[in-house]
Order: sequence, then structure tokens, then C-alpha cells
Amino acid sequence: MTYTVYRIKNFIRGILNTEYGIPNRGATLLDTIVGTALMLVIFLGIAAAFILSVDVVTNNKARGSAIALANERLEYIRSLTYSAIGTSGGIPSGSIAQSEIVTLNGIPFTRRTLIEYADDPRDGTGASDSNNITSDFKVVKVDVAWTTRTGTRHITLVSRFEPPSGMEIACTPPCGTLTISTVDSGSQPLAGASVSIINPSTTPAISINTFTNASGTASFIGAPAAAGYRIVVTKTGYSTAQTYSATSQNTNPNPSHLTVSNNQTTTGTFQIDVLSSLTVNTYSHNNNTWTDTFSDSSKVAPASTNIEVSGNRARFAGNQPWTAPAQLFSVDIMPSALSRWGVFSWNDTKPSETTIIYHVYYPTGSGRALVPDTYLPGNSAGFASASTSVDVSTIPASTYPSLILEAYLVALNPSAPSPSIEDWSLTYESGTTIGITFSLRGAKTIGSGPSGPVYKYDQNHTSSGGTMSLQNLEWDSYTMTVADTTGYDISSSCTPQPISLAPNSSATVRLFFSPDSVNSLLVDVRSGTGAFISGASIRLTKGGSYDATKVSDVCGQTLFSALTNGNYSLEVSAPGYQTFTSSGVDVTGTTNYSVSLQ
Repeated sequence: MTYTVYRIKNFIRGILNTEYGIPNRGATLLDTIVGTALMLVIFLGIAAAFILSVDVVTNNKARGSAIALANERLEYIRSLTYSAIGTSGGIPSGSIAQSEIVTLNGIPFTRRTLIEYADDPRDGTGASDSNNITSDFKVVKVDVAWTTRTGTRHITLVSRFEPPSGMEIACTPPCGTLTISTVDSGSQPLAGASVSIINPSTTPAISINTFTNASGTASFIGAPAAAGYRIVVTKTGYSTAQTYSATSQNTNPNPSHLTVSNNQTTTGTFQIDVLSSLTVNTYSHNNNTWTDTFSDSSKVAPASTNIEVSGNRARFAGNQPWTAPAQLFSVDIMPSALSRWGVFSWNDTKPSETTIIYHVYYPTGSGRALVPDTYLPGNSAGFASASTSVDVSTIPASTYPSLILEAYLVALNPSAPSPSIEDWSLTYESGTTIGITFSLRGAKTIGSGPSGPVYKYDQNHTSSGGTMSLQNLEWDSYTMTVADTTGYDISSSCTPQPISLAPNSSATVRLFFSPDSVNSLLVDVRSGTGAFISGASIRLTKGGSYDATKVSDVCGQTLFSALTNGNYSLEVSAPGYQTFTSSGVDVTGTTNYSVSLQ
């Protein structure tokens, strides 16, 4: 490589030293750059080699020290009698520390010792053991860990200790086998999970911290027969599963602490998975109106043609004769936190031999398109004549979060006075962020008590500025509620409750609130696949005393408030679905009802 660079330098220098080049008067800029680059490469290589050699020497020194510490522990164990081989708080028990910090040659090490009984397959295992003694020998594993610049390193030594004269010695009776099995949310074995086993009622007391093997289990042969084995299973970034004590609130814990019986195997299965997060946005439900009084053209889209805005009205541009129709478009109307659309209204003047036809559009990537008649009947033909408004609440806000108003002005007589629009408006429901306290409860239970089920997760939270971010949540189905003392009812929830939170996922929920009423009914409408349906017609009746029809909002829900308690009839319909009817909707207090359309 050096020779090649030398040849290139000489070639370039030869060109520069021609009669048109620069005379060679010493080191050129090119020489300096190439030389510096070569020196940099050389010195970087030397530095990297030096750092690598230092790491190798340091790690070899640390590794040698770690091996010495592991051998030291094994040699000490070999000096003990077979019955004395055990760890403090372990199974089998003894005087050896399960974990300790040891410094050697200026390096701190963590030395962990695991001692457990093992079942020799030569005489059968478990219930098939020929002599019913499964504690055939002891296995000792010594792990020594230390920290380097690149992370934590380990060395592990394993040794097998046979009972005296090869005679099998059962554990001190009464005793049995305790097996902890850990699986994920899909019931697949989970290796490397941390398992804590504590039982203060045994003599000596048991306190073990270990990890599950490749099969997701941690098994302890020779566990003293006793009740009250407290188990906690977790893993970094995962949820926690455990056994529970009986309390005055949780009189029937499930799972309760485990019991090991003599010559029996007790197995506890615990399910954990990666934690998730949930963001909750809270809004008060408000009625709003978009209006254009044509005081200027700021709310008129540039796509409008042959339109003039002046004198608080929109009309034909210029003067008679009117040789072509005019078309007026509003700007895109896109409310934040939209819940549902309301009513499109207008005030206009149509002299004789003129007409104005109104339509509702929605923006597309390349322009705009008419809202289909499926959602707004008559829209393709337009709305005109004596009408001054049209109900657009049937337009699903989830599908059409933005609308455009359009007016088509026509003069049948070119000399007729210009038709004009004095104002037009569009009402809608949307949310304003509010801070509110709500309760979040999961479906998983850990027992029951005098007040009913005891839930694993049941906490109150307050959204600050309308937003609450909840981290480290276990996968579960969560339901949110608000107390009457807040003065609000949940009038809509995107997504509909209960909220199914999968492992290792993030979800965002929008909660809309309306003033509290003693009796209310929140109806959510979903398809057969569980997707919410926006724009569905929901009619609620109670004999001749109540009859109201509403449209499901962007979340596929609608709230009927200020009801009297009792039995109601419900009719739900949506384009493309069969009509649902029910005469058995009982409303008492805050009531939720879910409808599935096929």
C-alpha cells in the first residue's frame, strides 16, 4: 500500500512540475495531506492495538481472579460434610451465602452460589423413582460476575456432590418438591425470569432468589413440607406475578401462598409479559359552530370560481349578464377532538329566475369529493329551494374528520339580479381539554373479600392539562370510570371500553365528558369484527314517555342523559348493516350497553 501511494504522489508531482505546473520547491500541500493521513492511520491503529491489549490484559487478569474465587468456593464446599452443603436461606439449607461481593486484585466481583438437589435418572425420576428418593445428589453452581467497559462478564463452575459411599440420602423429612413455572401471555415458557421464594415459617427460614431455566422453570427438590411459600416472579421490563396473603380486604387470595406436602410435588405457574403504556386524553363535550358571515374572503377556498365576496355576502363576480354559473367552496373545516357533525345551515337571497344548490364535500389528497349519499341522502343532487339547513350528523366523523361546504349559484336569466349568500354555518360536537380524576381498573383479580372481587390494578389518576401518561401497565382489559363528585359522566370513549391492552404495546384513549345525571345510558355500536361504527342511528324509547334519536359519534357511541330508571327499547341502524332492536334495556344509574351490528 505504501508503494502504491508513493507511485500516485510521484505521478501527480510530475504533472504539477511541467512547464504549466508549479515548480517543485519542497513539500507540497498534497504531500502534507497524504502524509498526515498516513500518520493518522498509523497512530489510530497503534492506539486501537494499545487499547485492545490493555482490555485483553485487564480482562485476563479479572478472569483469572474470577476463576480463583470460584475455585476457592468449590474447594471450601468440598471440605464440608455432605449434610452441611447448602446455602443460607436455600434448599438445601446451610451456611454458605447465596450472594456476596468479593474484591480481589482491586476488582469487585459478585459471587453467587446455587446449591440444589438433583434427581438421578438412572433410578427413575419424580414419581417413577425406584426408591422414592428424588434428592439423589447435590449440584453446586458458582457464578462470578464482574463489570467491564463493554458490560458484565461471567464465569460459572458447576460441580456434583455425591452422598457418602454413594448411598442416597433423602432430605430431612417431611419434605417435597417445589416447582415454579413461568410463562408469557401466550403460555410459552419464559427463561431468565427472576424468582423469589420466601418462607419465614420454616426452620431455618427460606429466602431464595434464582432464575428460571430454558424451560421456564425453577425446581427445588427437598423443600421442607410447610405452608406459606411466598413467590414473586418478574423480569426486567416485564410485569410481576406473585402469591398473596389473606387480609381483611382480601380474605380469599388467589393465588395464595403455596404449600409443600411430604413426598409431593407442588407446582405454581405464573404468567408475566412485557409492560405496556396507556395515554389518556380527557375532554369536556361541547357544542361548537363554524360560521362565515362573508365579512372577508378568509374562509373562502381559492378553488371558488366566479365568486365575489363584498358587503357581507357572496355573489356572482362582476355585473350582468351572467354568462356562467358560480361555485363557492369553504375552506376545510377540521375541528380538533371532533366527536360528531351537526347541522349545515345557510341564509341566502334567490331573486326570480336564480337558484342556489348546496352540497357537502370532503378533502381528498388531490382535491375534494362529494360525501356519498349513503351517509348524507340527497347530497349528490344537492339541497336547495325553500330549505335553509340540512342535518349532517349522519356523516361518520371517524371517516370524514374534515368537511367542505359548497354552493352552486345559477342565473337562469343572465340579466337577473345576482343570487347571494349572507352567511352559512356548520355545527359540531368536539372536546375541550380538562383535568379530571378518573379510576382505571383492570379485569384481573387477586382474590375476593367482603366488598367483592379484589382487582390486581385499581387506581385513581388525575389528568393534568387533559393528558395522563401511564407507564408500566400489565396487559389486561381496562375500564375507566369517574365518580359522581366530579360532576361528569363519560359520554364517549375512543376506543370503546373495556380497553384491551396487549403486551409490549402503547395505546391512546380519548375520553369525552358531559354533565352528570342520575340515570344515563351510554350506547356503543360495533361491527361483527368489533370495530366501532360512527354515524349509526340510535333510537331510544320508553312507552309514550320518552322517544329520542341520536347518531353515534366518532367513537361509535352516544349518551342519553337525564333519563328515568326503568326498561327501555332500543333500535340501532347503519348503512350496510341489519337493524338491531331490543326491548330489554334496563337503565339504572350510569348504564352501558353494547350493540353489535351484522
